[in-house]
Amino acid sequence: MRIDLHTHSTASDGTDSPAELVRNAAAAGLDVVALTDHDTTRGHAEAIAALPEGLTLVTGAELSCRMDGIGLHMLAYLFDPAEPALLAERELVRDDRVPRARGMVAKLQELGVPVTWEQVARIAGDGSVGRPHVAEALVELGVVPDVSGAFTSEWLADGGRAYVEKHELDPVDAIRLVKAAGGVTVFAHPLAVKRGQVLSEASIARLAEAGLDGIEVDHMDHDEATRARLRGLAQELGLLTTGSSDYHGSRKTCRLGEYTTDPEIYGEITRRASGAFPVPGAGGPAA
Repeated sequence: MRIDLHTHSTASDGTDSPAELVRNAAAAGLDVVALTDHDTTRGHAEAIAALPEGLTLVTGAELSCRMDGIGLHMLAYLFDPAEPALLAERELVRDDRVPRARGMVAKLQELGVPVTWEQVARIAGDGSVGRPHVAEALVELGVVPDVSGAFTSEWLADGGRAYVEKHELDPVDAIRLVKAAGGVTVFAHPLAVKRGQVLSEASIARLAEAGLDGIEVDHMDHDEATRARLRGLAQELGLLTTGSSDYHGSRKTCRLGEYTTDPEIYGEITRRASGAFPVPGAGGPAA
């Protein structure tokens, strides 16, 4: 089985619609794909309706969190999307995205960049607007060569000149809320130092004590030494280890299925979940 547990669609900051994403996942030879848009489950219904036969969908979301002053992302799988407490927190995060993006546009304009809110809103379309959409506007304007080039201290990285904070969950609260909604939590790309500051191993241990289920080890932003370090830490803390592409369509260079999760780990994730269950494809409508 080929299992990719971290992808994004146009419901947040990917470039494939949810329907296109599942069709592309099947074409890439995946057996299981998780749709984990940022702080939203809005793409799930479309993905399920288009799900090709032979492909199983894991519903999820990537939750925006902050701990010790450091931003991080928590992958949440197979939770009940209607559970009131978790839904309320996701809405708080999502509702803060527009004023935050407007704030980043204003800061960039103060820095002399001729970006406009209309440009960013066009790029975001119907998705939950976020930093990658502002980054793409900078690419369009020729300010940076690519999206990752915008995530530096000069521009949009945490603490950067055009960075603006948003409402974010404490990850201990996120773990508690996801568990209460019947879901499973995996810390996304925990040592991706190229994205900025990362949590210490002591802080990751605190999350494990709070009930964290796993950490994402095989990821494009982790080199081999980092993966080995994370596997050792996971063994020490009793955490599951996953691998994923973090696919964003054409917005990033990673490919669907570039990194995958062991079937036994996937089986354990599904065993721990009670809020929702993987959806087997019945053959969605043709493109």
